[in-house]
Amino acid sequence: MSNPFETVTSEAILEGTATDAYFDRTRTTLEHAGLNPRVVAEVTADQFPTGEFQVLTGIADIATLFEGRAVDVDALPDGQLFDGGPVVRIEGPYLEFAELETTLLGFLSQPSGFATAALEARRAAPDSTLLSFGARHVHPSLATAVERAAILAGFDGFSHVAAGELLEQEASGTMPHALMFAFGEGNQADAWRAFDEAVPESVPRIALTDTFWDEKSESLLAAETLGDRLDGVRLDTTGSRRGDFRHIAREIRWELDARGFEDVDIFCSGGIDPSSIRTLRDVADGFGVGSHITSRAPIDFSLDIVELEGEPVSKRGKLSGVKDVYRTADGGHHVALADGDAPADAESLLEPLVRDGEVVREPTLEEASERCLADAAAVGFEESR
Repeated sequence: MSNPFETVTSEAILEGTATDAYFDRTRTTLEHAGLNPRVVAEVTADQFPTGEFQVLTGIADIATLFEGRAVDVDALPDGQLFDGGPVVRIEGPYLEFAELETTLLGFLSQPSGFATAALEARRAAPDSTLLSFGARHVHPSLATAVERAAILAGFDGFSHVAAGELLEQEASGTMPHALMFAFGEGNQADAWRAFDEAVPESVPRIALTDTFWDEKSESLLAAETLGDRLDGVRLDTTGSRRGDFRHIAREIRWELDARGFEDVDIFCSGGIDPSSIRTLRDVADGFGVGSHITSRAPIDFSLDIVELEGEPVSKRGKLSGVKDVYRTADGGHHVALADGDAPADAESLLEPLVRDGEVVREPTLEEASERCLADAAAVGFEESR
C-alpha cells in the first residue's frame, strides 16, 4: 500500500480533491451553466475587532496551495496577531479556487489555534525554557503543525523527531519512565549513568527523578551520581500524586543548593498550562507543555465572497465589500473598506502573497516568530485573553 495510514496526500491537496463534496458539485453546476464569475473572497473569524487577539499562521502553506493558479492573494504576515476582519483575501475567477476552500481553512484554523495556545504559555514565562511535548496528543500527520506553532510562539524546542527533520531543528528530550523501569527500582543511578555514557554530548543530561521514590530523594541521588555532568532534573509527577507541586519544586531547589548543586536546573512537565507556569516560574527553570497546546479548538475561520464582478455582496450576517485591516498606533486592530481612508498613523497589515499564481512572499519561521513575539508585546496579549 502506498498510503497505509489513510492520510490525505499532498497530491490530493494540490489537485483540490481534499475538499467538501459540495464544492465538486458547485464546479459541475457552474461549468454546466457556463458561469465563472470574478470574485473577491475573504477569510475571517470575526467581522469586527473583538479585543481578544489570536495568532495567525499557516501562510506558507497558503502560498503553496495557490501557486500556479490565476488568482491574487493578500494575507496578513505569518505570526501576526489579529482580532477581527480579513486575514486572507483572494481575487480571481471563482473556479480557480472553489474546491480549495476546505484545505485553505484547515491550513489556517488548527495551526493558528495551536500557536495562540503556545503564545499563552510563552507569555506566562518569558524567561523560562519551554519545550513542546504535544505531538503525542494529535494524529502524526499534525505533529509538524504542532511543533512549528510552538516555535513560532517562542518555544525553545520540541520533542518530535520527524517534525524536527522537516523543520530542520533537532528534537529535544532525554528519558521516559520506561527507561527507569528497564533498570528497576533501586537502580536509578545505573540508568542515569548508562544514559550519560550512551547519548551524544550535545544532549543535555536531564535526569527523570520521580519514578520510584519521592522527587527530592531521586533528585539528590541524580546530582550525586552525575555530579557536574548533570544539567537538570525533570519532575513529571502525575496529578494524582502531586500535592503542592510548587512546594515540591522549592524543596528540591533548597536541598540541591544546600549540597552545592546550584547549577542543576529543575524542569517540570505533565499537565502544564499558563496558570501552573505562573505558579512555578520562580522555582523552576523550564517546562514541557503539551495538552495545553493540542487541546485548543481550531479558530473558526470562514471564507466568504464579498465582491462579485466588481459589486459588493455578502450573505446575511457578513459584511460586504473589500476590506483592509490595520494596526493602529495604540496597538489596536482596525477594519475598514479598502477604498476608504486609513486611520492616522496606522499600518496596513494585508500584504501581497500571490500574484497571478506567482508566490511573491516566502514567509520564514524565524521571521514569523520574531513578529509574533513583538506583536504580542505591542498589543498587550496577556491583557486581551
